[in-house]
Amino acid sequence: MKKRWISLYVENDVGVLAKISGLFSGKSYNLDSLTVGTTEDETVSRMTICLISDDKTFEQIKKQLNRSVEVIKVVDLTDIVLHMKELMFVKVSNCSKSDKTDIFRIAQVYDLKIIDYDMSAVIMESIKSADENNTILRLLSKNYCNRVEVVRGGSVAMEALRI
Repeated sequence: MKKRWISLYVENDVGVLAKISGLFSGKSYNLDSLTVGTTEDETVSRMTICLISDDKTFEQIKKQLNRSVEVIKVVDLTDIVLHMKELMFVKVSNCSKSDKTDIFRIAQVYDLKIIDYDMSAVIMESIKSADENNTILRLLSKNYCNRVEVVRGGSVAMEALRI
C-alpha cells in the first residue's frame, strides 16, 4: 500500500465531480484528498486526487478513469517531481493573552499568516505541504488541546519544470 497521486483533466460540467467521486465510492476506494478547479480553459477542470492503494488496484483505478467519457486525460503523479501545497486554516479558541502571544510566535516561526483574531481566538492560514501542515497541527493540538478547529482544502499539485 502506497500513497498515490492522480491528476485528471475533466469536462467542466455539472455532475462530473459527483460521477468521478462516485466511481471511487462505488468500488470502495477511499480518497485521501480531492481538489478541483477550472484550468486556463474554462471548459476543463483539473482534479488532484490522492489515495492509498496497492499497484494492482491503482492500475484498475486509472483504467476506469480513462474509460469515463468526461475524463479528458489521466496523469499519474505518484513518481513525478511535483510542486504540491495544501491550504489549511486553524482556529485556536479560548485564548488567554499569554496564549495569543505564544500563537503569534508559533505563526512567525512556522511562517503562518494570522488572518483574523479577537480577544479570545486566533485564526491562522498555512499554505504548505500536507506533511508540514500535519506537523503544525500536532504542535497546536498538543499545546491547545480541545481548542483547535481545522479546515483543510486538500493538496493541489503541478509537475515540476524539467530543464
